[in-house]
Amino acid sequence: MNYPELYGYFFEELKVGMSATMSRTITDTDMRNFSGVSGDTNPMHLNEEFAKATPFGGTIVFGMLTASLISAVVGTKLPGPGCIYMSQALKFLAPVHVGETVYAVCTVKQLTPGKNHVLLDTKCYVHEKPVIEGEALIKVASKPS
Repeated sequence: MNYPELYGYFFEELKVGMSATMSRTITDTDMRNFSGVSGDTNPMHLNEEFAKATPFGGTIVFGMLTASLISAVVGTKLPGPGCIYMSQALKFLAPVHVGETVYAVCTVKQLTPGKNHVLLDTKCYVHEKPVIEGEALIKVASKPS
């Protein structure tokens, strides 16, 4: 059975420079839920008293929670449903705090025909300041004949 509504872009539809964005304001509930799902209970993220004594002066959002917004763009917008994540490189540039809005942006950087690989430039911003940079390698289906 064919489910066309479950597919994002096919490889042949992608062009270098295409871009997609999504945003989310990170809440304390997001933090608690992420901690519960991941098992990460680092007090840097959950204990304000502990975190006040660190160079950040308070709790910061889990880096991987912030980076998960990149995954959301990849899986829902560009290339979208049906693609397969192959790798992700991340560089964390600045902390994110609860209550801040994170913008995740993915841009097609390179297309590899024959392998149907898409290299994406991946970035997250808060107040137009980059907080994460990286690259993702994605495999995308070909358009059915």
